[in-house]
Amino acid sequence: MALGGDWDTDAYGPADIDAAEAAIEAALDCGIDTFDHADIYRRGKAEAVFGEVLARTPGLRERIVLQTKCGIRLAAGERPGIYDLRGATILRRVEESLERLRTDAIDVLLLHRPDPLADPEDIAAALTSLREQGIVRRFGVSNMNAAQIARLQRHLAFPLVANQLEMSLDRRDWLEDGVLVNTPAAAAGGFPSGTVEYCLDHGVRLQAWGALAQGRFTGRQESPAERATARLVRGLAEAKGTTPETVLLWWLQRHPARIAPVVGSGRPERIRACRDAALREPDLTHEEWYDLWLTARGAPLP
Repeated sequence: MALGGDWDTDAYGPADIDAAEAAIEAALDCGIDTFDHADIYRRGKAEAVFGEVLARTPGLRERIVLQTKCGIRLAAGERPGIYDLRGATILRRVEESLERLRTDAIDVLLLHRPDPLADPEDIAAALTSLREQGIVRRFGVSNMNAAQIARLQRHLAFPLVANQLEMSLDRRDWLEDGVLVNTPAAAAGGFPSGTVEYCLDHGVRLQAWGALAQGRFTGRQESPAERATARLVRGLAEAKGTTPETVLLWWLQRHPARIAPVVGSGRPERIRACRDAALREPDLTHEEWYDLWLTARGAPLP
């Protein structure tokens, strides 16, 4: 989402393409070969500059896994943004993404947000058509709960492989849901119960967007709990010979779901700070994992 210049214009230039190339090279240098897009990122420019890099780098497409999303329509003029998972819309948006990315196939397509008006049979027909044509190889969802995934899956002859949710040491409601059962705090949690468990039981890989918590523990801190967590993260990083960014990603990867973190940054130095999360097994003990959770939580477990 960080690639392609600003959000306010439809144009991009050589500097934006060079910046995308630098980010891609940094990722590949770190052993990261999966790239997550959405048709709306930078109003399509994120895909477009990525496509420019693919076009000028022979062999790159064969080295990477390309994932993109569709299902959100941005605000236009006085019309607010809406969600749109009609089958015809999905087909059109995929065609537009292929054109921008300058490729003939997408490895993984995620449905970006749940559309309350969506007909699962209509969606399934569109996804099946894309799969049969070889245009999209695998499918998943984003920001959906267990019931929504299960409802769509009932209409598909192939498995949904991913669910991308906001998950981090700062955004912990997906985790808190599992321990606040039968407590007054449970009602205020808001995260749909059973979603993590459903994904674990059905082979749906959890992907974490916002995995670095927008720099909350590696840059700015706004509360005593955040400052204490940042100190703990730095201390663990020093002790293990790695970076604070890696510690934050290890905390997600250490979960039994083997959560796949989305780095999210377009800055090469920030991407390289995540290198050990791609190349090393999560080096956190049971106690260290809990120390991070409880410090960020700022309160004991119930």
